[in-house]
Amino acid sequence: MKLQFLGTGAGVPSKERNVSAVALDLTQERGTTWLFDCGEATQHQILNTNIRPRKIDKIFITHLHGDHIYGLQGFLSSRSFQDGITPVTIYGPKGIEAYITVSLEVSQTRLRYPLYFHEVEEGMLFEDSKFNVYCKKLEHGIDSYGYRIVEKDSSGELLAEKLKAIGIPPGPIYQQIKENETTILADNSTINRADFIGPNKKGRIVSILGDTRYFTEIAAFIRDSDVLVHEATFAQDEEEMAYNYYHSTTKQAAELARSGAVNQLLLTHISSRYQGEAITQLEAEATAIFPNSKIVADLLEWEIIQK
Repeated sequence: MKLQFLGTGAGVPSKERNVSAVALDLTQERGTTWLFDCGEATQHQILNTNIRPRKIDKIFITHLHGDHIYGLQGFLSSRSFQDGITPVTIYGPKGIEAYITVSLEVSQTRLRYPLYFHEVEEGMLFEDSKFNVYCKKLEHGIDSYGYRIVEKDSSGELLAEKLKAIGIPPGPIYQQIKENETTILADNSTINRADFIGPNKKGRIVSILGDTRYFTEIAAFIRDSDVLVHEATFAQDEEEMAYNYYHSTTKQAAELARSGAVNQLLLTHISSRYQGEAITQLEAEATAIFPNSKIVADLLEWEIIQK
């Protein structure tokens, strides 16, 4: 599981940063990729990666400001020309379906795959055998949401050495023992799986928040995340401006990460006013409060490791 940042800038793109989009690569876990926001030129950024558009089956939109959605129509259209025939589900605030439907109709775009929409509300949005996805409303000028992706715990490793110690050599029987609660051996003795499986492997947690003011109540939603992706539109001395524009500062994001006991804070949605050495200063502001903080850059890949 890894994140790849396709756009890390704020409302206005710069030469260094495209507008918002981040991909969650779940190729190993479920054979697909999920996209969070899709700002203008996201599909161009994908060309610089190993992401295959046809593997993107879910798109989670945090809110409907243009720097988070203006790339959707182009991406959806291009996906049809890149062997994309499997369904795509778009999760987002009220209005996302109308926005996309009208855009496709007016441009007479015909997709080769089914397109589904899910209007988000607080609570659990999605569940399959491997993941749960939860949603939380944030504080922004329009409805804006954060997403918490929780990987389910997986069964522990088979204790092969323990099996060998009782005279069971490696072979197909090992797979049978791992897959069944009890296994009857050739000599009619019974093996209980629980006696030969290590502790469950704890699933990873990723929280990806949309644009938001700082408010302490969100700490419970992001608690114990292995990775928190949070905006840092402004430097710490611009707290009043951040509040007025419904955004957060580096310091506020770091304080939230600390109070939420997350493992790693990745800061994105950086205003174009900050360039060069100013980025180093922004990161220093965050790390002074929460050492595991990093200002991310476009096309950065981040492997998600358990705490």
